[in-house]
Amino acid sequence: MRRDRPDWTRLLFSWIVNSVAVALAAWLLGGVTSSGLAASAFAGLVLGLVNAYIKPVLTLLGIPFIVITLGIGLFLINMAMVGLTAWIVPGFGVDGFWAAAKATIVIWLVNALLSGFWPEDDRQRQERFGATPV
Repeated sequence: MRRDRPDWTRLLFSWIVNSVAVALAAWLLGGVTSSGLAASAFAGLVLGLVNAYIKPVLTLLGIPFIVITLGIGLFLINMAMVGLTAWIVPGFGVDGFWAAAKATIVIWLVNALLSGFWPEDDRQRQERFGATPV
């Protein structure tokens, strides 16, 4: 029987992925600034915490808006999370609506690509596909 990895390893991996995503957005986009590696790492940590604690509440409250806009409301909530992170973290900034929209797309894309490197545990596989025959 394989032992599952501790939860902190998933959190550490998520923090690293968010930090890389924020740093890449700052490097690629003109309206997104980061004063250095420490600011990107702190922004990755804050973005992860904001996405874990504030985003679910906003998503729940925004269900009617999300349904009416056919999901575009979720993108706007993600933009708000990037903007909130920029407001909280000194040394990380987003200049305006379109910069936040572009940063949200870059962060989402990097998260989607790099999260594929995290192996799925047996519990998640069983929930998705059902029990596998022996």
